Amino acid sequence: MLTSFMEGLLCCLTSKSTNIVVPVETSESADGYEFVEVKPGRILRVRHILPDRSVVEEPTGQGGSVSCKRKITVYRNGQLFIENLGDRASAELKTCQNGQTEPNSTVEVEQTDCGNSSPPVGIPETRSDSVTAGNYKTSETGTGGDAPTAGETDQSQQPRKRRRKPRRTVVIDCERKISACKGTHSDVALFFIHGVGGSLDIWGSQLDFFSRLGYEVIAPDLAGHGASSAPQIAAAYTFYALAEDMKLIFNRYARKRNILIGHSYGVSFCTFLAHEYPEQIHKMVMINGGGPTALEPSLCSIFNLPTCVLHCLSPLLAWSFLKAGFAQQGAKEKQLLKENNAFNVSSFVLRAMMSGQYWPEGDEVYHAELTVPTLLVHGMHDKFVPVEEDQRMAEILIMAFLKVLEDGSHMVMMECPEAVNTLLHEFFLWEPTTPPPAKKDSTLSVLCQI
Repeated sequence: MLTSFMEGLLCCLTSKSTNIVVPVETSESADGYEFVEVKPGRILRVRHILPDRSVVEEPTGQGGSVSCKRKITVYRNGQLFIENLGDRASAELKTCQNGQTEPNSTVEVEQTDCGNSSPPVGIPETRSDSVTAGNYKTSETGTGGDAPTAGETDQSQQPRKRRRKPRRTVVIDCERKISACKGTHSDVALFFIHGVGGSLDIWGSQLDFFSRLGYEVIAPDLAGHGASSAPQIAAAYTFYALAEDMKLIFNRYARKRNILIGHSYGVSFCTFLAHEYPEQIHKMVMINGGGPTALEPSLCSIFNLPTCVLHCLSPLLAWSFLKAGFAQQGAKEKQLLKENNAFNVSSFVLRAMMSGQYWPEGDEVYHAELTVPTLLVHGMHDKFVPVEEDQRMAEILIMAFLKVLEDGSHMVMMECPEAVNTLLHEFFLWEPTTPPPAKKDSTLSVLCQI
């Protein structure tokens, strides 16, 4: 702590950062690691494992089709009205107690502010008519307790309905074919994207597990993280700059069927890629990613402090991350942080990353437009992302599963690697069941012949 304070004081006096903003030296072997120059002087470390498959299977082409039909209406007061048309996509995933699929439904919610998390939106219950849910108010005519006058009709007792003019309407109507993604399929690639302060090393258990199963895995270090280059300008760490890096990495390694796995801030980049390449993204996994809200940096944040001050506070920040990111804070968790190079970035990069999280397009409408099947994994003890935010995300997405791990926190893939790997693998192999074709009526066919 004293060393950090002295280095921070020297930084303030000389107006120079004591942080070394160059790629971190890695002691790991070069096997499976590549350095990709996404822009001149901007180099990202990428772990790319292409396993030697003893058995290679061609996809059979079977699977199931899910009808993705919904109408999204945004009103001028900020209300978001989602109407699922036809067979609701989630009805392909969930069935009622009597075995019948869920009927059509409507969901009405208030759009959330960028800086504040909103309460969870209730999932509509299974009913035969349209259902609305959310936080909204209706105005009623008359005052409570007063009887209607003789001249008033029964209609005066009904709430007065005003026709609202929508600000924007989006209609989605498509059929999405979903099939099992096996490790023996050569057209499948898994992309793992970490969040702020992490590195590709936090995915160590997942990369080893899935590569052993025969999957091709790709995991990049974000700029300024791990062994990637760290530019000395803050503009290099905006959401758009990092998203452009991920686009180039994706285009370099993408196969026919790609699965994106993101953690925390990395979920935003997965969502961005799913919007950019809807036909190439087959499935997506969000691990403690938060709610479907647009990104906007907080004005009252500790990360707005000068870099030298943040450097003085780095031991405190690391301790706070350990406290909030893990369900237990023992020697095992400290060793995990050290071995997996988590929360090991310079104060300059950390400050630039937090202040660069500006993405106004990534609101609830943006997420509601996604048709990719999504698995949401949440650690119950996460102090960074409340479970209500992931619940809201599951409600907004047209086709989503939400799994909560009681023993995990924000770094759940490091705390509970076996459970996370099992969930992910089951999701990769999942495909919707296709109903059998309807039998033709023999009587009708005889009449047609006559």
